Amino acid sequence: MKNVTDSFVSLGHWPPAGSFGLNTDILATNPINLSVVLGVLIFFGKGVLSDLLDNRKQRILNTIRNSEELRGGAVEQLEKARARLRKVEMEAEQFRVNGYSEIEQEKRNLINSTYKTLEQLENYKNETIHFEQQRAINQVRQRVFQQALRGALGTLNSCLNNELHLRTISANIAMFGSMKEITD
Repeated sequence: MKNVTDSFVSLGHWPPAGSFGLNTDILATNPINLSVVLGVLIFFGKGVLSDLLDNRKQRILNTIRNSEELRGGAVEQLEKARARLRKVEMEAEQFRVNGYSEIEQEKRNLINSTYKTLEQLENYKNETIHFEQQRAINQVRQRVFQQALRGALGTLNSCLNNELHLRTISANIAMFGSMKEITD
């Protein structure tokens, strides 16, 4: 503690004027040096510090302004994207509805086409059945006619003798002759 009081006492002791000396007492000179340096820094550094703070403030404000502009642009792009999305969704819904109606139309067309094809096949079947019935009827007629003809020939051959045969032939020739004269 004695050293501290000695340093304050030594503050009151100044060297004679015109002499220059170096004070090696650190406790006595440090507060004075610090106060002088701080005074100079405050006096001269106040403008520089103020300028630095103003520049920093302007950069922050510019950054905020740029961020706001970017945010506004992003919001605008988002709204445009949402509008395009709504438009695309409506178009997709329209395509889906049109697709379903086209599918239904194709389904109806296919059903109608199938129905017409079935009708044609039914008509062809009926015509084929009718044709086959007519053919079967004609075959039966021919067989009946052939059997009747055989029976008649058999009866004629068993009943006819030569004289009856010659008279029948002569009558038929005469009948053909008279038919020939009528047609001429």
